Amino acid sequence: MVMKIIIEYESSWRNSFLDGSNDEELPKNGRKFIASMTSLKKTENFIKRDITLNTVMGILNRLIGDQRKLYQARKDENYFFKDYEDQIRDDFIDVPNKQILTNDMTFIRNITGSTDQNSFTGTIKTNDPMFNSDYSDEFWGVLALDFDSLCNFIISDSQVNQEITTDPMSIITQLELLNKEKPVVNDGLVNKALLVLKKKFDGINYLNAKDKIVPISFYCSALYLRLERLASKFDMSSAKTKIGGISGISKRGFTKKDFMNRFTTGDKKLIFGNPYIHEEFVKGEGKIKHLMTKASGKLEITLDIDRDKAKEIRTMIEDAGVSSFYLGKKGLAYVSDIRV
Repeated sequence: MVMKIIIEYESSWRNSFLDGSNDEELPKNGRKFIASMTSLKKTENFIKRDITLNTVMGILNRLIGDQRKLYQARKDENYFFKDYEDQIRDDFIDVPNKQILTNDMTFIRNITGSTDQNSFTGTIKTNDPMFNSDYSDEFWGVLALDFDSLCNFIISDSQVNQEITTDPMSIITQLELLNKEKPVVNDGLVNKALLVLKKKFDGINYLNAKDKIVPISFYCSALYLRLERLASKFDMSSAKTKIGGISGISKRGFTKKDFMNRFTTGDKKLIFGNPYIHEEFVKGEGKIKHLMTKASGKLEITLDIDRDKAKEIRTMIEDAGVSSFYLGKKGLAYVSDIRV
């Protein structure tokens, strides 16, 4: 005896925004959201989904009124479809000639409380001691050095005579400019400076994947050297955080939001959402943009069962009264026909 359940669906999202699996118990803090702009830069976080056995079993359980997670239902000794999954595995059909796929730009609402790395809120406090103390010009002047002069400073603590405007926006602007500097070959004077920094700051990696020096890491580490060397002449406590670092600046780089957080009256700026888009460079084609895939079509689920069981399932579906439901992620689905 063959029973067919025909599902029609529209705008079913065929991408996943969470890591982990529906087959596993939920972690204590839930599954991790991986659809932020930063996460989507990694190819492995742009996850495509198709209709699978899990999708079909989730639908069948939902239609008969079981609202538990699928992995929870499967653990139950009285799981209704326990004896049918292997048979269903081979018989459901996502009818290809009735399926329409579209690629849409979709804006994903972010509710994780993430903050924008490059933004801040409130007014800027220019009267912070870091910018108007007797050490300020000598401390921040390191950022005005050209790269060779910076290496000499690292090696021999040479004099820093360059002037730089000492206020939060000028400093962060200079850091952003230095962050755009191209990697430098690791030889000669540069290598000597590298050896000094590696000896001073153990465990810090200053090389990129091509074994070249990333200039911003030298500039940021040089600020820490300057902080230590100026301590013999000035009280540098106002330049340090509670744990002894420089606000928003590590020995390898900086984060704009963390740097500006100390010098603004407002909180860090929350990210309210982002477009769901993944970009990749394909050799010979250039930059390719991957968007959200949505599918509309028809799903046929075939059950090879006896007539009485088929009638029982149909009765359970009718009694549960599920008029519409999600198929996969979002979208709208409903039962268009049940054939016994």
